[in-house]
Parts: sequence; C-alpha cells; structure tokens
Amino acid sequence: MANTAPPVNQKEIFGHPAGLYILFFTELWERFSYYGMRALFTLYLVAETTSDNPGFGWTNTEALELYGWYTMLVYVSSIPGGWVADKLLGQKKTVLIGGILLCIGHGILSFESETSFYIGCLFIILGVGGLKPNISSMVGGLYKQGDERRDLGFYIFYMGINIGGFLAPIACGFLAEYYGWHWGFGLAAIGMLLGQVVYMLGQKHLSHVGNLISRKNETDRAILDKPLTSIEKDRVKVLLISFLLIILFWAAFEQAGGLMNLYASEKVDRNLLGIEIPASVFQSVNSFFIITLATLVGSFWYKWKKKGKESSSIFKMAIGLIIMALGFGFMSAASIQYQETGSSGMYWLILAYLFHTIGELCASPVSLSFITKLAPLKYASIIMGMYWAATGLGNKVAGLIGQFAQDLGEFEIFTGILVIWTIIGLLVIAMLKPLKRLTHGAEDAKMEEGIPQETTIE
Repeated sequence: MANTAPPVNQKEIFGHPAGLYILFFTELWERFSYYGMRALFTLYLVAETTSDNPGFGWTNTEALELYGWYTMLVYVSSIPGGWVADKLLGQKKTVLIGGILLCIGHGILSFESETSFYIGCLFIILGVGGLKPNISSMVGGLYKQGDERRDLGFYIFYMGINIGGFLAPIACGFLAEYYGWHWGFGLAAIGMLLGQVVYMLGQKHLSHVGNLISRKNETDRAILDKPLTSIEKDRVKVLLISFLLIILFWAAFEQAGGLMNLYASEKVDRNLLGIEIPASVFQSVNSFFIITLATLVGSFWYKWKKKGKESSSIFKMAIGLIIMALGFGFMSAASIQYQETGSSGMYWLILAYLFHTIGELCASPVSLSFITKLAPLKYASIIMGMYWAATGLGNKVAGLIGQFAQDLGEFEIFTGILVIWTIIGLLVIAMLKPLKRLTHGAEDAKMEEGIPQETTIE
C-alpha cells in the first residue's frame, strides 16, 4: 500500500511512469514461469508411468481434481498475501518475498520426484499469494486519482502477462515433449529468476509506491483509524458483486488448462504439415490473441466511451462474460465433429480461444483497474487479494466442471456453459443502473468536489 502520491516529475517512458515497465517485465517473467508450469500440469499427471516420458499415470478425473485445488489455492493465497502487505510489510517488500518463494518453488519442480512436485507446488502457492495481488495494486499506485491513463496502463501491464503466457507453453511444452517434463519445469524456473532480477534492479523507479502505511506516521495513522464512509462502503459492496462475475468468468475460462487441454491431447487432430503439435502448445493461443488484439479492444472501448456510450467496468465485465461464453459454441461443434468422425479439427480450439480472449480483454484488465479506483486505501491489498481469491475459486469450479464432463460428456458441458453464462451476462446488463450508483462516480474522470482523496488508491 502506497503512503505517498506519485511525484509530479516521475520519469516517464512512452507517456507512462517508468515504474510501469519494471512491473511489466517482472510480471511477464513471473507469468512465463506460471503458465509454463500450468501448460504441463495435467498432461504430466496423466502421462503413463511406463512411457518414454513418464508422469504420474493418473486418470483425467484425478488430474482435474488436483488441478482445481492447486489453481484455487494459488489465487486464494492472495488474501493472506494482501493482509501481510497491508499490515506488516507493504506491497513492495511482499512482492520481493513472493518472488523469492516462486524462484524456490519452480526450481524444486525441476527435480524428478513426486515429493519435489508437491513441495514445489506449495512454494508456488505461497509465492503467488505474495506477488500477485500486490504487484497489481502497485500498478494502480503509479497514477494519480482521475488519471485517464490508468486503464491503458493496466492494458500495457496485461500485455506483459500475456507475452509470458504466449512464450511459456511453446518453449516449455516443446522442451517437455522432446527432452522430459522436468526440463520444461526447469525452463519455467529460469523465467521466474529473470523476473526477480528485473524487479530488484528496478527499485529506484518504485520508491514512491507499495510502501507500508505505518502508525508511527501521524498522517498515515489518520487514514488507518478513520472509519469507512458510506460512499466507501457502497463501493466495497459493488466490488464484492463484481467478484461474483469474476468467479463465473474464470470457472468457464479456465477449462483451457484442464478440460480443453486434455481434450486437445486426446481428441484433436494435431498434425500440421506432418508434425504433431504438442497439446500444451495450444495454451499459448490465448496469449497470442491477447498480444495481437489488446490494443484493438482497448481502442474500441476508448472510442466507444468518447461517443458517450455505456462503458462502465461492470458493463464491460458482463459483455466479456457473454463473448467468452459464445466461444464454447465452437467447442460444442468440435464435440459433434468428434462423435461423427473420431477426431476434431484444430480450428475449433483456435476459434474458441479467440472468443475467450476477446471476452478476457473486455473483463480482466478492466476489473483490475476497477479495484484500484474503488478500494479504500487502508484495505487496498486485502481487497485486491479477494479479487485474486475470487479468481482462485473460479479455477476450483473450473476443475469441478471438468470432472463432471467425464460423466456427462464434453458436448453437454460446453453447451451448458454457452447458454447459462450468456443468460447471466444479460441479467447483469439489465441490473446495470443500480450497480453503477454504488460506485458514486469513481470511474468519472472528473470526480465531484468533496469526495475524499483517500477513498481510492493513489
């Protein structure tokens, strides 16, 4: 949590604070390590123990169950990570410690034993909990209240996430496929180490953000002791409602690492020009589309707002939920094709990921910026932690949905998501006006006089 406002003369690069690019590259390499590991996770668990590249030999159901628990805990750990930042260390130091834990965890995963796998996962859970909520809050802290560059700053930050997410499944996937699983895990560890080095070398550009608010400072103590105003309470309410959307969004979207990953491995014709593409490589398609489409989607919403049309964060989240749900229509088509011919075309997966990506670009970076606009300062990191915990719960639900598909069938699951999630998105749009009232104008560029500066992150 930052206890100072961004300096007027802070160094800028391409119109944004230099600190943004330190956080950009830190998160790029952290996500490289995470998505590299995630692309291999379920495939490693189900790989036969007697194969040339042995894994655990688990069933799909067992692998999806562990995948759900693991990805949930990775993000739920953001709540204690946010508490540590708010109460004990500040965001900046907590990110540093989280990065160290991640380096250890990914390093341990590169050893070939079942024990090291579980120990490595434990360190990664703790490390993500320290890093993930706090580095996102620090991005918001780089911008002054009402700075219209903030949303664009989060789009840039989000690009870093997805450059890492694009490169990791390809690099780690091919390495794991041709040299062994733990070579792939080892490359993920190298990525995390690079991110940690970037963060440590870039501290001079982050001196004014992520510092602990201390009761020893009279000004800081006033912020800590002041009760929440009615405006702040309303804003917390709408944030909690938005977290329900986040749970639903990721419960569907995260089929990518579980059910859709296994589907690609078992039921998709992956031959291209005589070369069989590793199933894990398809995990990079989403990130490729984000890198190529993020600017277009951001520009669309910017122009849409300039025309005076509805562009609130809640509206964008609902639209993102609907577009993402529509992507599962292509997976339903893939399932029909598999039932008829015994295999599915790769193009169905790619089209599904295209719609999932557009939905993500409408919902995810916007929701991060939304939190930094509405969260009360003294609870900034905890609330960001709750956001990531909601993401984690969505991941757990994703695992459960994947497990159900083993009994119900993929077509039924894919079609169910298409219909139910679309209806939910439309219901949110119908309730938009009362939800927007709870924000009390926090998303307006020019906020009314009299709203305390400390009601949002600086």
